[in-house]
Amino acid sequence: MDQSATAITLTNARMIVPGGVCEGWLRADRGRIVSLDAGEAPPHGGGEVVNARGRWVVPGAVDMHIHGGAGAAFTDADPERAMRIVEFNRARGVTTLLGGLVTATPSDTLKQVAALTELCDAGELAGIYLEGPYIAKSKCGAHDPALLREPDPAEFDRILKAGRGHVRMVTVAPELPGALELIRLAVDSGVVAAIGHTEADYDQARAAFDAGATVATHLYNQMRPLHHRDPGPIAAALNDERVTVELINDGVHVHPGAAALVFASAGSDRVALITDAMSATGLEDGEYTLGKLRVVVEGGRAVVAETGTIASSTIVLPDAVRRTVHDLPGVGIEAAVHSAAATPARALGLDSAGLDAGVGSLKVGNRADLALLGRDLAVEAVLHNGAWVHRS
Repeated sequence: MDQSATAITLTNARMIVPGGVCEGWLRADRGRIVSLDAGEAPPHGGGEVVNARGRWVVPGAVDMHIHGGAGAAFTDADPERAMRIVEFNRARGVTTLLGGLVTATPSDTLKQVAALTELCDAGELAGIYLEGPYIAKSKCGAHDPALLREPDPAEFDRILKAGRGHVRMVTVAPELPGALELIRLAVDSGVVAAIGHTEADYDQARAAFDAGATVATHLYNQMRPLHHRDPGPIAAALNDERVTVELINDGVHVHPGAAALVFASAGSDRVALITDAMSATGLEDGEYTLGKLRVVVEGGRAVVAETGTIASSTIVLPDAVRRTVHDLPGVGIEAAVHSAAATPARALGLDSAGLDAGVGSLKVGNRADLALLGRDLAVEAVLHNGAWVHRS
Protein backbone atom coordinates (compact mmCIF):
# COMPACT_ATOMS: atom_id res chain seq x y z
CA MET A 1 0.00 0.00 0.00
CA ASP A 2 1.24 3.50 -0.89
CA GLN A 3 2.26 5.09 2.40
CA SER A 4 1.11 8.49 1.13
CA ALA A 5 -2.46 7.17 1.32
CA THR A 6 -2.20 7.57 5.08
CA ALA A 7 -1.45 11.30 4.77
CA ILE A 8 -4.02 14.06 5.40
CA THR A 9 -3.48 17.74 4.67
CA LEU A 10 -5.79 20.39 6.11
CA THR A 11 -5.80 23.72 4.29
CA ASN A 12 -7.38 27.09 5.09
CA ALA A 13 -7.39 26.26 8.80
CA ARG A 14 -7.44 28.56 11.85
CA MET A 15 -5.27 26.49 14.14
CA ILE A 16 -4.80 27.01 17.85
CA VAL A 17 -1.11 26.25 18.34
CA PRO A 18 1.34 26.85 21.21
CA GLY A 19 1.64 30.60 21.52
CA GLY A 20 -1.41 31.66 19.57
CA VAL A 21 -3.30 31.17 16.32
CA CYS A 22 -1.84 30.07 13.01
CA GLU A 23 -3.90 30.52 9.85
CA GLY A 24 -2.61 28.08 7.27
CA TRP A 25 -2.18 24.36 6.80
CA LEU A 26 -1.31 21.18 8.66
CA ARG A 27 -0.17 17.84 7.35
CA ALA A 28 -0.44 14.52 9.19
CA ASP A 29 1.17 11.29 8.09
CA ARG A 30 1.31 7.88 9.74
CA GLY A 31 -0.33 9.17 12.87
CA ARG A 32 1.90 12.19 13.43
CA ILE A 33 1.82 15.90 12.64
CA VAL A 34 4.68 16.20 10.16
CA SER A 35 4.34 19.84 9.08
CA LEU A 36 2.40 22.95 9.98
CA ASP A 37 2.75 26.48 8.72
CA ALA A 38 1.00 29.71 7.84
CA GLY A 39 -0.13 30.60 4.34
CA GLU A 40 -1.13 28.34 1.51
CA ALA A 41 -0.42 24.62 1.65
CA PRO A 42 2.77 23.29 0.01
CA PRO A 43 2.60 21.33 -3.26
CA HIS A 44 0.34 18.28 -2.92
CA GLY A 45 2.36 15.40 -1.49
CA GLY A 46 -0.22 12.64 -1.75
CA GLY A 47 -3.03 11.49 0.46
CA GLU A 48 -6.23 13.35 1.28
CA VAL A 49 -6.59 17.13 1.14
CA VAL A 50 -9.35 18.71 3.23
CA ASN A 51 -10.32 22.38 3.00
CA ALA A 52 -11.12 23.51 6.54
CA ARG A 53 -12.83 26.63 5.10
CA GLY A 54 -11.51 28.86 7.86
CA ARG A 55 -12.87 26.72 10.68
CA TRP A 56 -11.08 26.37 14.00
CA VAL A 57 -8.71 23.40 14.13
CA VAL A 58 -7.87 22.54 17.72
CA PRO A 59 -5.91 19.80 19.49
CA GLY A 60 -7.88 16.78 20.64
CA ALA A 61 -9.12 17.30 24.17
CA VAL A 62 -7.50 15.51 27.14
CA ASP A 63 -9.89 14.52 29.94
CA MET A 64 -7.84 13.70 33.02
CA HIS A 65 -10.89 13.11 35.24
CA ILE A 66 -13.74 11.04 33.79
CA HIS A 67 -15.60 7.98 35.09
CA GLY A 68 -17.93 6.89 32.31
CA GLY A 69 -20.29 7.61 29.46
CA ALA A 70 -22.64 6.02 26.92
CA GLY A 71 -24.09 3.80 29.64
CA ALA A 72 -20.76 2.32 30.75
CA ALA A 73 -18.41 2.99 33.66
CA PHE A 74 -14.73 2.29 34.14
CA THR A 75 -15.68 0.59 37.40
CA ASP A 76 -17.46 -2.13 35.38
CA ALA A 77 -14.11 -3.96 35.21
CA ASP A 78 -14.92 -4.85 31.59
CA PRO A 79 -12.52 -3.77 28.80
CA GLU A 80 -15.28 -3.87 26.18
CA ARG A 81 -17.52 -1.56 28.19
CA ALA A 82 -14.58 0.71 28.91
CA MET A 83 -13.91 0.94 25.17
CA ARG A 84 -17.49 2.15 24.72
CA ILE A 85 -16.56 5.17 26.86
CA VAL A 86 -13.35 5.73 24.91
CA GLU A 87 -15.05 5.56 21.51
CA PHE A 88 -17.98 7.71 22.62
CA ASN A 89 -15.59 10.46 23.75
CA ARG A 90 -13.19 10.08 20.86
CA ALA A 91 -15.94 10.70 18.31
CA ARG A 92 -16.77 13.92 20.17
CA GLY A 93 -13.25 15.32 20.18
CA VAL A 94 -11.81 13.85 23.39
CA THR A 95 -8.88 11.91 21.99
CA THR A 96 -7.01 11.23 25.25
CA LEU A 97 -8.43 10.22 28.61
CA LEU A 98 -7.70 8.39 31.83
CA GLY A 99 -9.86 5.55 33.11
CA GLY A 100 -11.25 7.04 36.31
CA LEU A 101 -12.17 4.79 39.24
CA VAL A 102 -14.05 5.63 42.42
CA THR A 103 -13.74 4.19 45.90
CA ALA A 104 -14.37 0.43 46.02
CA THR A 105 -13.33 -2.56 48.11
CA PRO A 106 -9.66 -3.54 47.84
CA SER A 107 -10.49 -6.64 45.79
CA ASP A 108 -12.84 -4.76 43.42
CA THR A 109 -10.26 -2.03 42.91
CA LEU A 110 -7.65 -4.58 41.87
CA LYS A 111 -10.10 -6.15 39.39
CA GLN A 112 -10.96 -2.76 37.92
CA VAL A 113 -7.31 -1.75 37.60
CA ALA A 114 -6.42 -5.06 35.94
CA ALA A 115 -9.22 -4.64 33.39
CA LEU A 116 -8.20 -1.09 32.49
CA THR A 117 -4.56 -2.08 32.23
CA GLU A 118 -5.45 -4.08 29.11
CA LEU A 119 -6.64 -0.92 27.38
CA CYS A 120 -3.60 1.02 28.57
CA ASP A 121 -1.34 -1.67 27.10
CA ALA A 122 -3.23 -1.31 23.82
CA GLY A 123 -2.84 2.47 23.84
CA GLU A 124 -6.58 3.13 24.11
CA LEU A 125 -6.31 4.75 27.54
CA ALA A 126 -3.55 7.09 28.69
CA GLY A 127 -3.59 5.65 32.19
CA ILE A 128 -5.69 4.94 35.26
CA TYR A 129 -6.93 7.47 37.78
CA LEU A 130 -7.79 6.56 41.38
CA GLU A 131 -10.24 8.96 43.02
CA GLY A 132 -10.16 7.47 46.49
CA PRO A 133 -10.27 5.46 48.67
CA TYR A 134 -7.97 7.73 50.70
CA ILE A 135 -10.35 10.69 51.03
CA ALA A 136 -12.30 12.38 53.83
CA LYS A 137 -15.65 10.90 54.88
CA SER A 138 -17.06 14.36 55.50
CA LYS A 139 -16.26 15.27 51.88
CA CYS A 140 -16.99 11.91 50.26
CA GLY A 141 -19.48 13.28 47.73
CA ALA A 142 -20.60 10.38 45.52
CA HIS A 143 -18.18 7.91 47.13
CA ASP A 144 -19.48 5.21 49.47
CA PRO A 145 -18.35 6.42 52.93
CA ALA A 146 -18.32 2.85 54.26
CA LEU A 147 -15.49 1.99 51.85
CA LEU A 148 -13.22 4.94 52.61
CA ARG A 149 -9.99 4.18 54.44
CA GLU A 150 -6.77 5.76 55.60
CA PRO A 151 -3.79 5.82 53.25
CA ASP A 152 -2.22 2.36 53.14
CA PRO A 153 1.18 2.08 51.40
CA ALA A 154 0.94 -1.72 51.19
CA GLU A 155 -2.46 -1.59 49.51
CA PHE A 156 -1.31 1.18 47.19
CA ASP A 157 1.71 -0.90 46.21
CA ARG A 158 -0.59 -3.80 45.30
CA ILE A 159 -2.64 -1.45 43.14
CA LEU A 160 0.50 -0.18 41.40
CA LYS A 161 1.60 -3.72 40.65
CA ALA A 162 -1.83 -4.61 39.26
CA GLY A 163 -1.61 -1.53 37.05
CA ARG A 164 1.77 -2.54 35.60
CA GLY A 165 2.95 1.06 35.40
CA HIS A 166 -0.33 2.50 34.11
CA VAL A 167 -1.66 4.09 37.32
CA ARG A 168 -1.11 7.74 36.45
CA MET A 169 -2.90 9.76 39.14
CA VAL A 170 -4.36 9.36 42.64
CA THR A 171 -6.37 11.76 44.80
CA VAL A 172 -5.63 11.91 48.54
CA ALA A 173 -7.02 14.01 51.39
CA PRO A 174 -3.82 15.45 52.89
CA GLU A 175 -5.15 15.69 56.45
CA LEU A 176 -5.53 11.92 56.81
CA PRO A 177 -2.93 9.96 58.80
CA GLY A 178 -0.16 8.82 56.49
CA ALA A 179 -1.32 11.00 53.58
CA LEU A 180 1.97 12.82 53.07
CA GLU A 181 3.87 9.54 53.07
CA LEU A 182 1.52 8.13 50.44
CA ILE A 183 1.88 11.26 48.32
CA ARG A 184 5.65 10.85 48.41
CA LEU A 185 5.32 7.15 47.53
CA ALA A 186 3.06 8.00 44.60
CA VAL A 187 5.42 10.64 43.24
CA ASP A 188 8.44 8.37 43.68
CA SER A 189 6.51 5.72 41.72
CA GLY A 190 5.83 8.08 38.82
CA VAL A 191 2.20 8.71 39.79
CA VAL A 192 0.73 12.22 39.83
CA ALA A 193 -0.56 13.02 43.32
CA ALA A 194 -3.65 15.18 43.68
CA ILE A 195 -5.43 16.55 46.73
CA GLY A 196 -9.21 16.54 46.96
CA HIS A 197 -12.33 15.42 48.82
CA THR A 198 -10.68 17.06 51.76
CA GLU A 199 -11.13 19.04 54.96
CA ALA A 200 -7.49 20.16 54.84
CA ASP A 201 -6.68 23.66 56.01
CA TYR A 202 -4.30 25.97 54.17
CA ASP A 203 -1.15 24.69 55.86
CA GLN A 204 -2.08 21.03 55.39
CA ALA A 205 -2.68 21.61 51.70
CA ARG A 206 0.64 23.44 51.42
CA ALA A 207 2.37 20.52 53.11
CA ALA A 208 0.88 18.17 50.51
CA PHE A 209 2.18 20.33 47.67
CA ASP A 210 5.59 20.45 49.32
CA ALA A 211 5.47 16.64 49.51
CA GLY A 212 4.97 16.47 45.75
CA ALA A 213 1.23 16.80 45.02
CA THR A 214 0.72 18.85 41.86
CA VAL A 215 -3.04 18.72 41.18
CA ALA A 216 -6.13 19.96 43.02
CA THR A 217 -9.09 17.68 42.26
CA HIS A 218 -12.19 19.51 40.94
CA LEU A 219 -11.46 22.78 42.72
CA TYR A 220 -14.24 24.01 45.02
CA ASN A 221 -16.17 20.75 44.96
CA GLN A 222 -15.96 18.51 48.04
CA MET A 223 -13.25 20.51 49.76
CA ARG A 224 -13.14 23.00 52.65
CA PRO A 225 -14.59 26.23 51.23
CA LEU A 226 -12.66 29.44 50.78
CA HIS A 227 -12.93 31.87 53.70
CA HIS A 228 -10.90 35.01 54.20
CA ARG A 229 -9.68 33.86 57.64
CA ASP A 230 -9.58 30.16 56.77
CA PRO A 231 -8.49 30.02 53.12
CA GLY A 232 -8.12 26.25 53.04
CA PRO A 233 -7.01 24.17 50.04
CA ILE A 234 -8.62 26.43 47.43
CA ALA A 235 -6.35 29.39 48.20
CA ALA A 236 -3.38 27.09 48.76
CA ALA A 237 -3.81 25.61 45.27
CA LEU A 238 -4.46 28.90 43.51
CA ASN A 239 -1.43 30.51 45.19
CA ASP A 240 0.98 27.72 44.25
CA GLU A 241 2.52 27.90 40.77
CA ARG A 242 3.36 24.19 40.97
CA VAL A 243 -0.29 23.18 41.09
CA THR A 244 -2.74 22.46 38.28
CA VAL A 245 -6.36 23.01 39.35
CA GLU A 246 -9.15 20.92 37.86
CA LEU A 247 -12.40 22.71 37.07
CA ILE A 248 -15.80 21.19 36.21
CA ASN A 249 -17.41 23.91 34.11
CA ASP A 250 -20.78 22.30 33.42
CA GLY A 251 -23.03 25.00 34.83
CA VAL A 252 -23.88 22.77 37.80
CA HIS A 253 -20.76 22.21 39.87
CA VAL A 254 -19.35 25.76 39.84
CA HIS A 255 -20.98 29.16 39.33
CA PRO A 256 -19.59 31.03 36.30
CA GLY A 257 -18.39 33.81 38.59
CA ALA A 258 -16.37 31.37 40.67
CA ALA A 259 -15.05 29.65 37.55
CA ALA A 260 -13.95 32.97 36.06
CA LEU A 261 -12.13 33.74 39.31
CA VAL A 262 -10.10 30.54 38.90
CA PHE A 263 -9.02 31.50 35.39
CA ALA A 264 -8.18 35.03 36.51
CA SER A 265 -6.10 33.72 39.40
CA ALA A 266 -4.34 30.72 37.90
CA GLY A 267 -4.53 31.28 34.14
CA SER A 268 -5.11 28.68 31.46
CA ASP A 269 -1.62 27.24 31.96
CA ARG A 270 -2.77 25.97 35.37
CA VAL A 271 -6.50 25.39 34.88
CA ALA A 272 -7.43 21.95 33.55
CA LEU A 273 -11.02 21.66 32.38
CA ILE A 274 -12.46 18.26 33.25
CA THR A 275 -15.85 16.55 33.09
CA ASP A 276 -15.91 14.10 36.03
CA ALA A 277 -18.50 12.49 33.72
CA MET A 278 -20.45 9.37 34.65
CA SER A 279 -22.16 6.57 32.75
CA ALA A 280 -25.30 8.66 32.07
CA THR A 281 -23.36 10.98 29.76
CA GLY A 282 -24.94 10.86 26.33
CA LEU A 283 -28.12 9.19 27.61
CA GLU A 284 -31.57 10.33 28.71
CA ASP A 285 -32.53 11.33 32.23
CA GLY A 286 -33.14 8.43 34.60
CA GLU A 287 -31.55 6.36 37.36
CA TYR A 288 -27.97 5.13 37.10
CA THR A 289 -25.16 3.98 39.38
CA LEU A 290 -21.79 5.47 40.27
CA GLY A 291 -19.73 2.79 41.96
CA LYS A 292 -22.31 1.21 44.30
CA LEU A 293 -24.42 4.37 44.74
CA ARG A 294 -27.73 5.13 43.01
CA VAL A 295 -27.66 8.33 40.99
CA VAL A 296 -30.65 10.18 39.56
CA VAL A 297 -30.20 12.36 36.46
CA GLU A 298 -32.76 15.06 35.73
CA GLY A 299 -32.20 17.79 33.18
CA GLY A 300 -28.62 16.59 32.85
CA ARG A 301 -27.95 17.20 36.56
CA ALA A 302 -26.79 14.05 38.40
CA VAL A 303 -27.29 13.65 42.16
CA VAL A 304 -26.93 10.79 44.64
CA ALA A 305 -30.45 9.44 45.18
CA GLU A 306 -30.17 9.10 48.96
CA THR A 307 -28.43 12.39 49.77
CA GLY A 308 -29.02 14.79 46.87
CA THR A 309 -25.27 15.38 46.60
CA ILE A 310 -24.06 16.34 43.13
CA ALA A 311 -22.65 13.19 41.52
CA SER A 312 -20.35 13.69 38.55
CA SER A 313 -21.49 15.42 35.37
CA THR A 314 -23.10 14.41 32.10
CA ILE A 315 -21.05 16.50 29.67
CA VAL A 316 -18.16 15.80 27.31
CA LEU A 317 -15.12 18.06 27.43
CA PRO A 318 -15.89 20.15 24.31
CA ASP A 319 -19.14 21.14 26.08
CA ALA A 320 -17.01 22.63 28.86
CA VAL A 321 -14.91 24.49 26.28
CA ARG A 322 -18.00 26.07 24.69
CA ARG A 323 -19.43 27.00 28.09
CA THR A 324 -16.11 28.54 29.12
CA VAL A 325 -15.95 30.72 26.02
CA HIS A 326 -19.61 31.78 26.22
CA ASP A 327 -20.08 32.20 29.98
CA LEU A 328 -16.77 33.24 31.53
CA PRO A 329 -15.82 36.90 31.06
CA GLY A 330 -12.34 37.39 29.70
CA VAL A 331 -11.73 33.75 28.76
CA GLY A 332 -11.50 33.28 25.01
CA ILE A 333 -11.28 30.23 22.81
CA GLU A 334 -7.48 30.02 22.94
CA ALA A 335 -7.45 29.85 26.74
CA ALA A 336 -10.39 27.44 26.89
CA VAL A 337 -8.84 25.06 24.37
CA HIS A 338 -5.49 25.28 26.16
CA SER A 339 -7.19 24.29 29.44
CA ALA A 340 -8.89 21.32 27.78
CA ALA A 341 -5.81 19.97 26.03
CA ALA A 342 -2.31 21.32 26.68
CA THR A 343 -2.70 21.93 30.41
CA PRO A 344 -4.02 18.47 31.37
CA ALA A 345 -1.52 16.83 29.01
CA ARG A 346 1.34 18.63 30.74
CA ALA A 347 -0.04 17.91 34.22
CA LEU A 348 -0.08 14.19 33.41
CA GLY A 349 3.28 14.14 31.64
CA LEU A 350 1.68 13.31 28.29
CA ASP A 351 2.82 16.38 26.39
CA SER A 352 6.01 14.88 24.93
CA ALA A 353 8.70 13.78 27.36
CA GLY A 354 9.43 10.08 27.24
CA LEU A 355 6.59 9.32 24.84
CA ASP A 356 6.46 8.06 21.29
CA ALA A 357 4.52 11.22 20.53
CA GLY A 358 3.01 13.87 22.72
CA VAL A 359 -0.62 14.97 22.88
CA GLY A 360 -2.45 18.14 23.85
CA SER A 361 -1.11 20.59 21.27
CA LEU A 362 -0.76 21.02 17.54
CA LYS A 363 2.96 20.89 16.87
CA VAL A 364 5.24 18.91 14.62
CA GLY A 365 6.04 15.49 16.09
CA ASN A 366 2.94 15.24 18.23
CA ARG A 367 0.26 12.64 17.64
CA ALA A 368 -2.19 13.75 14.96
CA ASP A 369 -5.17 14.25 17.28
CA LEU A 370 -7.36 17.21 16.40
CA ALA A 371 -10.90 18.47 15.98
CA LEU A 372 -12.54 20.83 13.52
CA LEU A 373 -15.04 23.18 15.13
CA GLY A 374 -18.01 24.63 13.30
CA ARG A 375 -20.71 27.07 14.29
CA ASP A 376 -21.03 27.71 18.01
CA LEU A 377 -17.77 25.75 18.45
CA ALA A 378 -19.53 22.44 17.79
CA VAL A 379 -17.24 19.53 16.90
CA GLU A 380 -17.73 18.68 13.22
CA ALA A 381 -14.83 16.31 12.61
CA VAL A 382 -12.22 14.47 14.66
CA LEU A 383 -8.85 13.06 13.68
CA HIS A 384 -7.30 10.54 16.08
CA ASN A 385 -3.83 9.13 15.53
CA GLY A 386 -3.97 10.43 11.97
CA ALA A 387 -7.29 8.78 11.03
CA TRP A 388 -10.81 10.19 10.89
CA VAL A 389 -13.07 8.91 13.67
CA HIS A 390 -15.88 11.37 13.06
CA ARG A 391 -16.97 13.61 10.16
CA SER A 392 -20.35 15.34 10.07
